[in-house]
Amino acid sequence: MASQKSSRSRKPELAKQKQTESRKKDHVDLVLEQGAQYSKTSGFERVDFIHNALPEISLNSVDLSTIFLNKKISFPILITGMTGGYKDAERINKGLAKTAQKYGLAFGVGSQRAMIEKPELAKTYQVRDVAPDIPLLANIGAFQLKKYSFPQIESLVHKIEADALAIHLNPLQEVIQPEGDTDFSGVLAAIGRTCDKLSVPVVVKETGAGISIDVAVKLKDAGVSYIDISGSGGTSWSKVEYLRKGLVPGFEDWGIPTAECIIQCKGLLPLIASGGIRSGIDGAKAITIGADMCGAAYPFIKALDEGDAELDKMAETFTNQMKICAYLTGSKTLEDLKKAKMRIL
Repeated sequence: MASQKSSRSRKPELAKQKQTESRKKDHVDLVLEQGAQYSKTSGFERVDFIHNALPEISLNSVDLSTIFLNKKISFPILITGMTGGYKDAERINKGLAKTAQKYGLAFGVGSQRAMIEKPELAKTYQVRDVAPDIPLLANIGAFQLKKYSFPQIESLVHKIEADALAIHLNPLQEVIQPEGDTDFSGVLAAIGRTCDKLSVPVVVKETGAGISIDVAVKLKDAGVSYIDISGSGGTSWSKVEYLRKGLVPGFEDWGIPTAECIIQCKGLLPLIASGGIRSGIDGAKAITIGADMCGAAYPFIKALDEGDAELDKMAETFTNQMKICAYLTGSKTLEDLKKAKMRIL
């Protein structure tokens, strides 16, 4: 009788685990197969570099290396967290992390909620065997900070040997998601408690709808070390959820464009700019208008879907584009690129 009762009590838990795994797979499949991009742009088409016809440097002398999370990387580029928690995610995360290692980039995994619910899924996030030297970001949703204990949150970092924890804010996605969590009360306090206790820095990121200056100030006061503004103009997670039979239509293009988020928030905290960064040129523009790093997921995972050779080609193009932007503005270092002359159209 006791074993039957135990079995019944575990059924909802097992169903929830299965639901989480299925949702993670759905997200990646829908982005790759249907795109689910914002109709409006990230705003970078309105940002133009002032061409320097006399750069007075050689292309080979350009060095865009920087220190991120106490580790040196060759370019200020983060392959941002997108997946984990189901069978094929191990292949995806390792493929992307291996590329980050090769080109000297940072890398983040997707939400690790699934490995809290089902610890054996940890292997779908573990990439240190192929990326031993790069900055690595763990990942959890802000809502989950209220649900799980601090030791569980800390374990997400240690089990994948991460250098920081990215906490993602996704109220838009959750409110459209058929099974979404819609009580974001107490999230800021939970972020503050995590910043106080966690053994590594905390990065707070949006998931494509952007972070305004008002929110950025609150995050700084809570003890956050980095902000990833993740503005609109790239993958629309509300569109993804609509494709999954999401609720209440009309919010496909809700959000603050990435370029505007950067301009609002620059100088407040170290800034990562993601959301519609589709090339090294976009990334260089983001740096010049106020970001310290740029982040992208879609172009990398799309290239990986086409094969290892395409991923390698894309990463080489992306980094070369950023380097050439520096060269054509007479910028020898990342600090020079931050001060490159530009105009907003």
